[in-house]
Amino acid sequence: MGNAESAAVQRRLDRFRPEERPAVEGLFEKLLRSSAPAAPPDKAAKTLSVDALRTCAGSMASGSMVERMFEGMRRIDPGVALPSCGGVSREQLVIFLADALRGTAQERAPLVMSMVQRGAEDSVVTLDQIKEFLEDLVSSVVQILTHRGCLRGWRPDRMGDTSQGVKLLAEQLSSEVRASAQQTCDVSGLEDWLFRVSGVALYLEMLVGESLSVQLTSRPPPTLLPECRDAPWGQAQCLLDLPLLLFLSPQLPEGIKAPWRLLFSTQVHGESFTRLVGCCKSRGPTLLLLRDTKGHVFGGFASQSWETKPQFQGDSRCFLFSVFPTLRVYTCTGYNQHYMYLNQGQQTMPNGLGMGGQHNYFGLWLDSDFGRGHSRGRPRCTTYGSPQLSGEEDFRLDAMEVWAVGQPPEELQDENKRSILDVDKEAQAIMEMTGKTLHSQGLREPEEDEQ
Repeated sequence: MGNAESAAVQRRLDRFRPEERPAVEGLFEKLLRSSAPAAPPDKAAKTLSVDALRTCAGSMASGSMVERMFEGMRRIDPGVALPSCGGVSREQLVIFLADALRGTAQERAPLVMSMVQRGAEDSVVTLDQIKEFLEDLVSSVVQILTHRGCLRGWRPDRMGDTSQGVKLLAEQLSSEVRASAQQTCDVSGLEDWLFRVSGVALYLEMLVGESLSVQLTSRPPPTLLPECRDAPWGQAQCLLDLPLLLFLSPQLPEGIKAPWRLLFSTQVHGESFTRLVGCCKSRGPTLLLLRDTKGHVFGGFASQSWETKPQFQGDSRCFLFSVFPTLRVYTCTGYNQHYMYLNQGQQTMPNGLGMGGQHNYFGLWLDSDFGRGHSRGRPRCTTYGSPQLSGEEDFRLDAMEVWAVGQPPEELQDENKRSILDVDKEAQAIMEMTGKTLHSQGLREPEEDEQ
């Protein structure tokens, strides 16, 4: 960009590796060429228009999101004189890329303020404006995941209503803003929000990087969706939707990274408590999702395998959540250890599946007489602090599904029994090359198919 570049621009460029800088510095010319390939090369008059940005990013973002990005660029002070035509200069684009892709919460907050306002220049924004911005942002992320083929086995056409999920996730994210009594927020409030709620920065990073095709070797696009494996899409219409997955996946404890597998669905397996227990027992961590006949959608995460016994089980990693009409997560309060409960065929103890609370007063309960349940929350579930999740305290079940989200115990046992030589073939080859004796080779138990 020559010797006239500002100190602000140079500081931003220093955040990128040498091999990444050509992509950042060359993006301005690339956008101009793609929008007006026959334009004369008059560099002094060149600015980026919103139409040029729309030509490049329109397949990945809505028209309103493109306008928001343009406003985020246009409002940047690059420390050098700006052209009078109102377009975006090369310096503004570079600063925008650096702050959006590599910036701190403090640096991203002014960008978000400009993108939320869409042309206005007030000192505060309202929660409704933030929610509208988030709806554009989340829908753009979903569009990018779909367009780029990053669905990881999920089928949006066989899942829940994405448009409703976008609104629910936008409302949940905006609820994390610490607004004033007038329901407004200034730049410092946005900075605090971006620092605490990491998902917004990830979505912004994906939007800018993918819509403008800025590939950075040191930071590939974030993987926002868990992998889905072996789901019977031809038989089931899933209660999950993509925005709900974007919300739930980060809520799972660290280490719960196995592919999601559908264990039970009323559409596939019918309405049978015995079938539910048979599908879910000893299958590792699971996520339950229910919809009652009033349209409320809610569920829970079980951190351990379900086992039938008259005692509570699980640990403090369990949680309950609401999906509709509001998207919220309720984690353990520490009041008691009544995390999970599953019993069947007992005469003296309740028979059914429950999470939180106490016998006959669960935060989430499904009776062994399949189809009936309750969600008690007056004032709150003691274990999770959750309110009533269902439309009515005693509800009728409309649909249910259970997803395995962690490795089953048998897989963990198989991994523990495997020799390090099976896991790391390179280590085995190195030992053989150096003349080391593989003592364990003759001592290992034969595989099942060898017996």
